[in-house]
Amino acid sequence: MRRLDASATGVYLITVTPFTDDGALDLASTDRMVDFCLEAGVSGLTVLGIMGEATKLTAEESRVFVKQVLARVAGRVPVVVGASAPGFAPMRELTESVMAMGASGVMVAPPSTVRTDDQIVAYFDMVHETLGKDVPWVLQDHPVSTGVQMSTAVVLRILKNSPTCVMLKHEDCPGLAKLSAIRAASERGDLARVSILTGNGGGLFLPEELTRGADGAMTGFAYPEMMVEVCRAHAAGNIERSHDIFDAYLPLARYEQQAGIGLAVRKHLLAARGVIASAAIRKPGPRLSALDIADIARLTTRQNRRLAEIA
Repeated sequence: MRRLDASATGVYLITVTPFTDDGALDLASTDRMVDFCLEAGVSGLTVLGIMGEATKLTAEESRVFVKQVLARVAGRVPVVVGASAPGFAPMRELTESVMAMGASGVMVAPPSTVRTDDQIVAYFDMVHETLGKDVPWVLQDHPVSTGVQMSTAVVLRILKNSPTCVMLKHEDCPGLAKLSAIRAASERGDLARVSILTGNGGGLFLPEELTRGADGAMTGFAYPEMMVEVCRAHAAGNIERSHDIFDAYLPLARYEQQAGIGLAVRKHLLAARGVIASAAIRKPGPRLSALDIADIARLTTRQNRRLAEIA
């Protein structure tokens, strides 16, 4: 497996973790999910992210799942593994394990316990030391989930202090000005260029983020082909086409971003598309109501109609 580096572009899809109805890992669905993502044209995969229910897995289950994904990918695209942990010992243990299996790099978010700028920078200095000089890693900036607000200046300090941090997963919202400032710093030569892939669930601002200098997306959506097609159209200079594609999927992407039930919506759609056998979420987790499912069916029908119109 090729190691992650600052040249990464395109869509690194954040995957779900498939479970059976009784909550066990579903490895058969894991294989189908990997095939589905690769057929959609993703540039890479990211597993054990926030929407991958990583905190609900045991350490052994995490290793089993990553091993299954890596075996199915078989080196065709890079695979990044979420390695955020309450302490550095489990972070190091998981990192060493998945890198030995063939992972391309790991992703780390700040813990909710760090608050001041100096605390945040010091934490990631320790992350750099923990991961070691040979492990490329992704800095995840997602204040909604972590509760940690990292200013542009703090992100730049972290990136300068760790040459092995080759990618920023930019998920601050609103964050377009922040993205522009970080990209401008590398263009001025103040910072070595890193890959910037954006999150914000389903790429809710993806066309604008690409225009501001993002290299692609690292997020999840039940229709990853949307993000792939948007990135390809934008890279080809067909900006209006990228917006048209994005707009066709936006209502469903927006619905999937509801706090509390977003993962349930995504898994329901993936099950409906035949990607995973069950939409089960490991407890504790939400369940969709009949009204939720009716909403999704209506939005999917409207999405299909709009895609036919712009084909």
